[in-house]
Amino acid sequence: MNVFDWLSNMDIPTVDRFEIAEIRFKNGRKEFYRNTDKLSLHTGDPVIVEVPNGHHLGYISMQGELVRLQMQKKKVANDGEIKKIYRLAHQKDLEKLEEVKKRELPTLYRTREIIRDLKLEMKLSDIEYQADNTKATFFYSADDRVDFRELIKFLANEFRIRVEMRQISLRQEAGRLGGIGVCGRELCCATWLSDFKNVATSAARYQNLSLNPSKLSGQCGRLKCCLNYELETYMEALEDIPKVEGPLLTEKGDATLQKTDIFRKIMWFGFSEENTWYPLNVARVNEILLLNREGKKPATLDRDVEEVKASVQVLNSDLTQMDQKYKNKGGSKKKKKKKRPGGEGPRNPDANQNRNQNPNQTQNPNPNPNPNPNPNPKPRPNNPNQNKPRSNNPNQNRPPRPPRNPDQK
Repeated sequence: MNVFDWLSNMDIPTVDRFEIAEIRFKNGRKEFYRNTDKLSLHTGDPVIVEVPNGHHLGYISMQGELVRLQMQKKKVANDGEIKKIYRLAHQKDLEKLEEVKKRELPTLYRTREIIRDLKLEMKLSDIEYQADNTKATFFYSADDRVDFRELIKFLANEFRIRVEMRQISLRQEAGRLGGIGVCGRELCCATWLSDFKNVATSAARYQNLSLNPSKLSGQCGRLKCCLNYELETYMEALEDIPKVEGPLLTEKGDATLQKTDIFRKIMWFGFSEENTWYPLNVARVNEILLLNREGKKPATLDRDVEEVKASVQVLNSDLTQMDQKYKNKGGSKKKKKKKRPGGEGPRNPDANQNRNQNPNQTQNPNPNPNPNPNPNPKPRPNNPNQNKPRSNNPNQNRPPRPPRNPDQK
């Protein structure tokens, strides 16, 4: 993976230009080489570099002042041990390198068979041939020290090359093999990550992650390197979160810490008798902890003193008094209607008797059967227009109009 040179646009004197360049080889392996011949190099150019007892082909990944900073970071001394860059690679050099790479896969399979025959406790992961086809580097991983002197003799006689055995860690092995992580991107160790730091389980605890090995482990079988990326941010945010070593004591019961939102500074507590979690901010949690140290208990998690609630009878006392007042007035009116001034009974007892006999019969207040209230009706005067024929209406025989549509305007 090439590195973006963010100092390339700066005007740096060519006389003082840093002469060491970073060269990338197979599977992201990078080393530093000196440009002693002042070659005009650009990022991505193939070059032939010096190696012990031969030469190799690599690609420019970084040059300029960034290389100086990178060497200081990796603690590489700028001395005579740094090999030099011979020249830019030609087309024949690239074609020869492709032919050499075709030998890597058959050599890998055959070497694994030899390792099984020798019963060596090691895992061969990759092979890299030198561009001049005179040397091969075998990358392996093992838990314990391995005596591979017999293996080197077999490999030298089998492939007629010089053999170099190099032990790598499991993280470096995953970087050389490559792959896609659970985030959907290419592995960090296969692209840009070169310094592998120790990752502890406490990094997952600080970030409130589930301690599930299958979710915390990467393709190398170790804890994911990305657990350290945001660890410092979480450590700074945890400084404001109080340490709750036991349950919070309240009059309602003991509340146990269930969950903590570090960045929102909210802590959830729950009682053992309930399934509900109550969110509290950090300030409220500190208040309850201070009361518990003083031997006091708040009423609930929300408030220190429980509010006294008025009974329902006290709240409805005014309504009760008003109902009783109007009830007494209505009763006195009904009693006054029933009383008569003379103390006599009903005037028409027969009417009450008939009312009790047939309650569904409608009563006629007028006992007279004649529906005409006037006993001596006067004859109505004759209307002079009563027998007059109607005048001819020109629209009398007109057909009826159709009904009007309500939607028509």
